Amino acid sequence: MEPQPDQKSLLNQLRIDRSEPSPSTAKPLKWFVLIALAGGVAFALWFLPWPEDAPLSPVPTALAEAIAPRDSDASVLDATGYVVARRQATVSSKTTGKVLEVLIEEGVHVQAGQLLARLDDSVPKAQLELAASQLESARRSLLEIEAQLKQGQLDLARSLELAERELVSQADLDRNRLAVEEMTARLDRMRQDAVVAERALAVQRQIVEDMQIRAPFAGVVIAKAAQPGEMISPVSAGGGYTRTGICTIVDMDSLEVEVDVNEAYINRVYPGQPVSITLNAYPEDAYAAAVIAIIPAAERSKATVRVRVGFSERDGRVLPDMGVRVAFLETGTEAVEAPVEAGVLVPKEAVVREGASSYVLVVTGDEARRRPIRVDGGQGAKVRVVAGLDAGERVVARPDESLLASLASAGRVSLPH
Repeated sequence: MEPQPDQKSLLNQLRIDRSEPSPSTAKPLKWFVLIALAGGVAFALWFLPWPEDAPLSPVPTALAEAIAPRDSDASVLDATGYVVARRQATVSSKTTGKVLEVLIEEGVHVQAGQLLARLDDSVPKAQLELAASQLESARRSLLEIEAQLKQGQLDLARSLELAERELVSQADLDRNRLAVEEMTARLDRMRQDAVVAERALAVQRQIVEDMQIRAPFAGVVIAKAAQPGEMISPVSAGGGYTRTGICTIVDMDSLEVEVDVNEAYINRVYPGQPVSITLNAYPEDAYAAAVIAIIPAAERSKATVRVRVGFSERDGRVLPDMGVRVAFLETGTEAVEAPVEAGVLVPKEAVVREGASSYVLVVTGDEARRRPIRVDGGQGAKVRVVAGLDAGERVVARPDESLLASLASAGRVSLPH
């Protein structure tokens, strides 16, 4: 007799083994995945651009600049100062008023007497018309008194004629004489009233004229302080809604330089002394100048004496409040001549340092080559290269790591256009 299987083995035979996929489902899933991958590759090849078609970013470059000339060796004293305007004005109104129109902007050249702005003149015009009416009334009263005086003079003449024939009393004669004197006095007073009315009319006419703000002299507008609709007053009226000026005008022909000289060296400066002025903004150019005056007072807190220096020649680059370097020269020295310092200036980021040595990437055509240099000092964001580079040569301004890596392997690198 064969042994009978137990109940546990029978249940194991009925269990589904999920470790292996069913042959009926695994095969279609495999084909679906392959078809999806093939479609994605075809889409990328057909619609997406090839990597070599993408434009390369250009490499920033910079020119090696010649160093600005220093002050001449013939200078007896060097100092710093500022450009100032001897003729500068903040134009305001004579009376408080509301701005209707502003006709200027910053940087505009204006002529003397040019209209800058208009204020609300409705009330002053009404007062002007009132003053004109008062003057007309005074003139008509004057005509009336003149007519009454003529009548009084005629009555007095008749009374005198009748008095000679003793046909009128002495009292009537005196009354007529006093009437003439009274009307004469009234006539003088009315004439004076007419003069007062004329002057009042002139004042009101000037007030109306003052509602138009005009330039006091020719110059350049450097600041616009008021806008239409704002209130303006010659003095601060309190609060933040009242302006004290329309604009600020500078006469560019009055520009000069003010320098604070240490009192220990003021004996080296004298009126008429030649001076070389260099603007901090344009250190490559120097301007001939001369000492105008030495202010006869020292500032105790700084132990300095103020010196005024006037330009012998200047151009449009000279602006108010610019910083300058001043070299006081010996008599007979040419103010604008100065030796040129050796070396060139390049951006600090263009210099690559390796230990104690430095180099830059000099651009020639579409290639950049490594060139050793010697650096000595700097000016602001630039360094001074005293050897290995000439003025006018172009260098890579900011070499990145990928560019340096390519340079290390090949010795030179092609630059994208």
